[in-house]
Amino acid sequence: MLQLLNELGLMVRPHLYQIATMIVATLLVIYGNEVNQVIRRQISGLHFVFRAAIFVLVCAFGYGYLLIWFTPLLSSWLHGIPLHLTAPATLAILLLLGVLAERKKQL
Repeated sequence: MLQLLNELGLMVRPHLYQIATMIVATLLVIYGNEVNQVIRRQISGLHFVFRAAIFVLVCAFGYGYLLIWFTPLLSSWLHGIPLHLTAPATLAILLLLGVLAERKKQL
């Protein structure tokens, strides 16, 4: 069984950076609406041009920066998982993301 888990881990490990990107992007999709609502409340009294500019800055640069900054960090954390636990941990993370998306009515 351990050999099978190690083989699965060897198959998953080269793709951990892409998996980390997928995790961060999925979390941004799941919780992005809440972030946008908080920002919308904070800037509701501003002129339309400023609100639009802030929205573009937050969505394009803010979320992009979070994706670029957090993906390598998460990837390094995922590389720290022992080889025989890499595939089960990846599957568990994907299932957790599915549960979070379901609770947020994203599915």
